[in-house]
Amino acid sequence: MDKASYYLRRERHRLIILAVVALALIGGALYLQVFQHEDPCPLCILQRYAYLLIAVFALAGAAARGWRGVRIAEVLILLASLGGIVTAARHVWVQAKPAFGCGFDALEPVVDSLPLAKILPSVFKVSGLCETLYPPIFGLLLPQWALLGFVLIFVLIARSLARHGQYQRA
Repeated sequence: MDKASYYLRRERHRLIILAVVALALIGGALYLQVFQHEDPCPLCILQRYAYLLIAVFALAGAAARGWRGVRIAEVLILLASLGGIVTAARHVWVQAKPAFGCGFDALEPVVDSLPLAKILPSVFKVSGLCETLYPPIFGLLLPQWALLGFVLIFVLIARSLARHGQYQRA
């Protein structure tokens, strides 16, 4: 096996790991919702969508046969993680300044009208307020953890995209 195909295979394995991690994060959020009774707000649901998109794009990239497909998937992952960064940062800000709120009345119908809210309402339907503070996990609130996850994904994928040219010449 030549180096270029080795690097492509390694990149596809990394994308599978990313998809599993993104789905596990959604699973963790569902655990907190069902067993800890931490109701998701509109911004929480939008972050779930971002992690779901990351998982879907990562799996699509892992299924790609060549570098072009991997690059396209990783650009889409960058966009989804950027959307997640914006949403999670807004959520962190709302929780730091609870008097402002997240616009629950305006945002809830929009989020609840998305297709997955109708298909899987227990996972993608709004039932909480953005300014509700739940107990921190290892010192960070859930939106802070989500923000950290999105930033980490963005940085790792951007770094990976920057290295693709090097891998293809190897």
